[in-house]
Amino acid sequence: MNQDSLQVGRLALASCLTLFAELALIRWLSTEVRIFAYAKNLALLLCFLGFGVGCTLAAKRVRWWRSIQALLALILLVRNPWTPPMFEGLSQTLGAGQDTAIWFAGTTRNWPNFALAAAIVGILFFLLTSIFIPLGQIVSREMDSARSRLRAYSWNLGASLLGITLFFLVSWMALPPLFWFGLVLLGFALLQDDWKRRFAVAVLIVPAVLLLHEKATSDHFSIWTPYQQLEVEDYHFKNGEWEATKIAVNHVGYQLTVNLSPEFLGRHPGTLEQPIDESPYNLPFRFTAANASVLVVGAGTGNDVAGAVRSHSRFIDAVEIDPAILNLGRTHPEKPYASSTVAAHLSDARAFMKRTQKRYDLVLFALLDSHTLQSEYANMRIDNYVYTEESLREARNLLSPNGVLFLKFQVDREWLGRRLYLLLSRVFGKPPVVFLAESSYGAAATCFVISSSGQVEKSLVQDPRLRTFVARQNRTFDSMPAVPLTTDDWPYLYQEKRSIPAIFLTLSVLVVVLAFYYRRTISIDRAGQSSLFFFAMGAGFLLLETQTVSRLALFFGTTWQVNGVAVASILTALVVGNLIVEKYGQRFNRWWILIGLLVALISVYLVPFSRIPGSTLAVGSVAAILFAVPVFFAGLLFAGEFRSTPSPSAALAANMLGAVFGGLMENLSLVIGLKALLLIAALFYLVAGLGLRNASTSESAVLELQVGNEGESAADSARVT
Repeated sequence: MNQDSLQVGRLALASCLTLFAELALIRWLSTEVRIFAYAKNLALLLCFLGFGVGCTLAAKRVRWWRSIQALLALILLVRNPWTPPMFEGLSQTLGAGQDTAIWFAGTTRNWPNFALAAAIVGILFFLLTSIFIPLGQIVSREMDSARSRLRAYSWNLGASLLGITLFFLVSWMALPPLFWFGLVLLGFALLQDDWKRRFAVAVLIVPAVLLLHEKATSDHFSIWTPYQQLEVEDYHFKNGEWEATKIAVNHVGYQLTVNLSPEFLGRHPGTLEQPIDESPYNLPFRFTAANASVLVVGAGTGNDVAGAVRSHSRFIDAVEIDPAILNLGRTHPEKPYASSTVAAHLSDARAFMKRTQKRYDLVLFALLDSHTLQSEYANMRIDNYVYTEESLREARNLLSPNGVLFLKFQVDREWLGRRLYLLLSRVFGKPPVVFLAESSYGAAATCFVISSSGQVEKSLVQDPRLRTFVARQNRTFDSMPAVPLTTDDWPYLYQEKRSIPAIFLTLSVLVVVLAFYYRRTISIDRAGQSSLFFFAMGAGFLLLETQTVSRLALFFGTTWQVNGVAVASILTALVVGNLIVEKYGQRFNRWWILIGLLVALISVYLVPFSRIPGSTLAVGSVAAILFAVPVFFAGLLFAGEFRSTPSPSAALAANMLGAVFGGLMENLSLVIGLKALLLIAALFYLVAGLGLRNASTSESAVLELQVGNEGESAADSARVT
């Protein structure tokens, strides 16, 4: 094998491993240290920071030992049996406060404990950053020595796409983290310079796998779904009969599968303390006509679907986004998903509501709330687009003339209940009926019930027991201060105000502090005058990528497949742009490309996608094409300058550090909304143009100086002659 092939292989392996390791570490940390589940993109920025620092050290000895130590220390710190309770307390401490809703976190902050928790997270941040430094060194070193920079860059992009694909593959196969990190360490071993080091690193796979191994029995086991970790535990009565199944997400209780069939409750009369028709799973059907048509979004393991079957519903569409949860639902003791009246749909709730042509007597939001973020590239949870004004209007439009919308939610912040109350009031033009449905067997919920007709009021008149129950359990949110309502542009249901919550500010400050820690190491001067260009390009592109992923999720669903396709499409557009520049680069004017990029960004910002006629698929396809245009222009512009930069490694470093800065700017969407990020991205690209102009001016000055010196030398020679 010749030297060029070895270099390409080493570059491709390091690039692939970088993306795979990023996704693996972000996903794993967001599960084991729950606070990361609410701010995944910050962990991504730390990976970028480490990689960027590595790029500045391309000429130095590769820091493998520190990186491997950091990875093993991170696994040991998180997985040893003594510290997990500390990390759960850390999550509750950092998440406490009124400004955002994080499960099981209090409403008041203990500032000394908050500072201590932040310091511990800072240690995790440092370890995470250290892991990626040698990968940055290898990629940038191979870029510097490559005969064709653009070809090497194409290999980098293509291998990065492969890394994303591999991680989505292991996620689809529901493989646990011991496989993820076994592959990461194997990749580290293959990148070593000699067989002794390769063997030494490969041996470390054994202790890592042992630390990550999770004990499992038939009654207590874990499943790593494409979205989250599920911890499943069966409970039994003293006689051994099944009692309930508890499902925890990220080590926090999430769902409880229960059996409310008359036969089961007859055998265990003390299980349910409330009257059966006051269970949260039976109450929705007391507000509708007999034999209702039902849509259940967030169907989960099937408790609400079972309630619909028991009420003799005519047909039931059950929508659940997580395939593992849906499969667990098929083992529900009442077998609701086996009913001939039930159609199960593995889909995002919003995407299903956009596409269905049916009308329902009952649309039931079944405790659809989430710990899990939509993507590593955005601070949005899976359910953010479900609880917006536009989404609730779509749900209203699915109702039959006397249809009822029944929304169940765990309201642990009063302002959260106020927001849902005001959203429904605006959408339906009148306030909903609100009450608390408690349960000794299953999950309690605050219930919001409303219809466009008088069906809810009619049900209360016709059922005195229901009317008495609702009056007794009434919850009121109409006298509280107003809160901003969620929209598709500002979908942050779990945030009280249009501001950056303390937890996001704190974690962002930690990223900045860590960047300052590396300030002596970071040097991007070798990129010359174009450092500003590459830095601004990184910042703008991160915001453009965030916007693309979140917008496409709105049309096609917040599923892991959509996220994967969106990111893969972005990388593919960059590869195409790179190949075009490599072949036809001399024919393109950089300034026209920049103008095209800015025009494309402003066009995407101005297009009113909600007003475009046609199906959701058609409109979403138009959006995907429009968002691909600025990505393509950005790729052309970057590749054109990367081809001629004095130091590819320094350019990559500036670009990655710019991406870190752009990622921090993403938090501004919590104040100004998602769409405005396009304008901020455009501003960064204008700054990139300024950097380009400065670099061009510098190049012209150097050229003029060289020409002048040559002229003077020629004149001197003539005089001598």
